[in-house]
Amino acid sequence: MFKNKNVVISGASRGIGLSIAKKLASEGANIAILAKTDSPHPKLPGTIFTAAKEIENYGVKAIPIKVDIRFEDQIENAIHSAIKGLGSIDILINNASAINLFNSESLPIKRFDLMHDINVRGTYLCSKICLPYLKNSTNAHILNLSPPINLKPKWFENFTAYTISKFSMSMITLGMSSEFKKYNIAVNSLWTKTAINTSAISMLGGFVSPNQCRIPEIVSDAAHIILSKNSNECTGNFFIDEEILKENGTNDFEKYAVEPGTKLFEDLYLD
Repeated sequence: MFKNKNVVISGASRGIGLSIAKKLASEGANIAILAKTDSPHPKLPGTIFTAAKEIENYGVKAIPIKVDIRFEDQIENAIHSAIKGLGSIDILINNASAINLFNSESLPIKRFDLMHDINVRGTYLCSKICLPYLKNSTNAHILNLSPPINLKPKWFENFTAYTISKFSMSMITLGMSSEFKKYNIAVNSLWTKTAINTSAISMLGGFVSPNQCRIPEIVSDAAHIILSKNSNECTGNFFIDEEILKENGTNDFEKYAVEPGTKLFEDLYLD
């Protein structure tokens, strides 16, 4: 299914992005790794180069590309590098995201700008700039890591800025799935039933502990199912990792738990 497919993933130097990259690479996909970290970070694991090495272990191409998706020229240069290295693009995964769980009184405006520049503008620009290349694929997909839109006030009252940034990503899914249907490009969103143990969790100041989380492989397994679908028939959906895995026969979810048997922290925006 993915042999010789070419995939662009933002935020792929670690966590969920890297997990999806490795899952697709294990079936023959080549990966363009878009991320900011090109040298070791004191608080975060991995770089674009360590990620590339892990991906290349599957016998595929891995193109490490340093990019800050807040800037249009950097995205354009990154996609140009991806095309130069891979020749085409079949799949775009908008995984890069910024999170700050503060209320409106305490959130510095620079943090508001960061979330919207990455989550919304970055997702929109990556999709727009990849569009001409995705048009040439026989089964093109854009997958956004964003939640189903849930307008209950409880999801806004404690962290309005983050919520509207993630829902804006989901509105991009709604809009582009309709807009790009004529090109047979699928645009879907994927969200998690529970918190996932990534570096973002460790930066939330104890809001969620790792043992309440699942590992990123539950997301990459779910993404694999979505991206395997016919792009003509599967678009405009808001998938939940656990639900799509259940629909496809997975019954053992303990294998995804950081600490099997521990009560899991249910992710945001799900009732």
